[in-house]
Amino acid sequence: MKKTIALLFALLGAATAAAQTPAPSPAPAPKPCTAPEAKQFDFWLGSWNVFQPDGKQAGTNDITAVYGCVLHESWKGRGGYEGQSFNRYDAERGVWHQTWVDSSGGILMIEGAFKDGVMTLSDATLPGKKDPKKVNEIAWSKNADGSVRQLWRTSEDGGKTWKVSFDGKYVRK
Repeated sequence: MKKTIALLFALLGAATAAAQTPAPSPAPAPKPCTAPEAKQFDFWLGSWNVFQPDGKQAGTNDITAVYGCVLHESWKGRGGYEGQSFNRYDAERGVWHQTWVDSSGGILMIEGAFKDGVMTLSDATLPGKKDPKKVNEIAWSKNADGSVRQLWRTSEDGGKTWKVSFDGKYVRK
């Protein structure tokens, strides 16, 4: 009996000592946004007045960097229409991703890549769409004068024909 009690106390002491031993520190988290592609969309950063092709102002847009390399968009259009998006390069999958939400209840998720000076994002291949023939494609390109063009096209037939939904010229405030 004395040996049993001594053994129990020894086990209890070892368990208590183990519980008081600090856990090893986790490895430091890798720095986010280390892929060079994470900076490809930085030309869109800034505070902008946005104009339609006829010269009328469509709205304002503020694009800021948050969390290192996430671009946060805050759009204010005519008539009180507003929206926001988050844009980030997903290095694991090798694509740019945008999630957009707006004051009309709209939501849009698009993905794509930066190629030949143009950031082109689309929902053509995203799963879960009600109608796979309806496609949104938005392209941003930096102009020689420092402005940015955003061209949003839509297709009802899977990309065979296109209609311009928005063509905006971003001019720094």
